[in-house]
Amino acid sequence: MRTIGVVTSGGDAPGMNAAIRAITRIAHSKGFQVLGFERGWEGLIRNTFVPLTPRSVGGIIQLGGTILHTTRCPEFRKKEGIKKAAETLAFNKVYGLVVIGGDGSFRGALELSRETDTLIVGVPATIDNDVYGTEETIGFDTAVNTAVTEIDKIRDTAVSHERVFIVEVMGRKRGFLASTVGLTVGAETILVPEVPYNKEEIFQTIKENTAKGKKSGIIVAAEGIGDTRKLAKEIEENANVEVRLSILGYAQRGGSPTARSRLLASLFAEKAVELLSEGQGSKIVGLQNGEITSIELKKCCETEKPLNVNLLKLAKVLAT
Repeated sequence: MRTIGVVTSGGDAPGMNAAIRAITRIAHSKGFQVLGFERGWEGLIRNTFVPLTPRSVGGIIQLGGTILHTTRCPEFRKKEGIKKAAETLAFNKVYGLVVIGGDGSFRGALELSRETDTLIVGVPATIDNDVYGTEETIGFDTAVNTAVTEIDKIRDTAVSHERVFIVEVMGRKRGFLASTVGLTVGAETILVPEVPYNKEEIFQTIKENTAKGKKSGIIVAAEGIGDTRKLAKEIEENANVEVRLSILGYAQRGGSPTARSRLLASLFAEKAVELLSEGQGSKIVGLQNGEITSIELKKCCETEKPLNVNLLKLAKVLAT
């Protein structure tokens, strides 16, 4: 009986458990046994894993986080750590490894693929939605809905107190979450790391909105745009409005996955196991034009996914 390994790496995302469940049950239906390596790459270096069976993954589809746990593993960034992981795969006779994670996880998977004969397939799961090769990642829809729910509540108090709120969402390097959330909550301004912003334009926008009769406002900012506390003070001083800052933080990474995130998890898992059963590796699965497809792992790691700046332009028109 051939063995498939599963690892969840990097930041957790709602729907990872749904992916673990689907991979395990689909793999068993095809005659594979499944090992779940614990705590990300650390599990491969330390050779710590749990057998996964159709019964052991019961009742987890609705759970956020990952039952396999995840942690940052500095040792895996070194050649020695990657070699230890490759040795673990060989020792356990792992035929194929499914890596559930984001951009950073896949770069690690690419390095590992160069040290092992084990076939490796990536399943994109990150709230950042920044993986090239897929229009959407597992967990993104859940994180968007979590942020939208909270900002809708913040909008209520913004209107009541006639204030401007800066709402900081996750996104240290990319603005996919901020742009989608900002558009869908009707934010007056959206700030993302990919697009430099002009403070004077923000001040002017708020002044113009005040002149139109708007007495409140929402600014959605990705955490990677800079110091939002400082920005809040500068807006108060230059636009003559009361400003509050709300940082949504890690709540965006938790919670029960939406139906959309669970659906993608199941479909991506099916494709991943299918690729391994066909003897294909060094790939990631993804969604393209409504179809579940795959691309080369190397291309995924070497290509930056472009941000759809048209969302920012549309949001600006709708906020007038």
